[in-house]
Amino acid sequence: MKFFQKYDTIKSVKENKKIKKGLKNIMKYDNNYHSVYKINYHIVFCIKYRRKVITNEISMRLKEIFLKISPKYKIALMEWEHDTDHIHLSISATPVTELSKFINAYKSASSRLIKKEFPIIKSKLWKEYFWSRSFLVLSVGGASIEVIKKYVQGQGGENENS
Repeated sequence: MKFFQKYDTIKSVKENKKIKKGLKNIMKYDNNYHSVYKINYHIVFCIKYRRKVITNEISMRLKEIFLKISPKYKIALMEWEHDTDHIHLSISATPVTELSKFINAYKSASSRLIKKEFPIIKSKLWKEYFWSRSFLVLSVGGASIEVIKKYVQGQGGENENS
């Protein structure tokens, strides 16, 4: 009886190794000197009081600002979509990424630059605030990147006429 139990254990260990090897081939991991990782987030930033001020042009400029700031924080943009009152991001980060510091830096810089470059926005906002203080961050380790990308891409429903 013990022989068969041992054989079943060995068999299941071999099957687990095959499964893990298959997963490594499917999932692409990032790495640095001492670690291998896959850290993805879905982030939503809303305009203060959900004012409808984001057009395609403003969204493109917000994205440019994001792409300029993000490498300093070891963040890579995977997907970007917008509605008239919020933006959806799918990003990849590293274990040393300080996400809250990045978010503060991005919101401060983008707010300042957008209000400067698009003065019409000031008339639509109250008290000079561009972004809401709050934001949404979801870790998306359980879902495939394709599912998250599809979800984020589907969020731009209102921006087609902007």
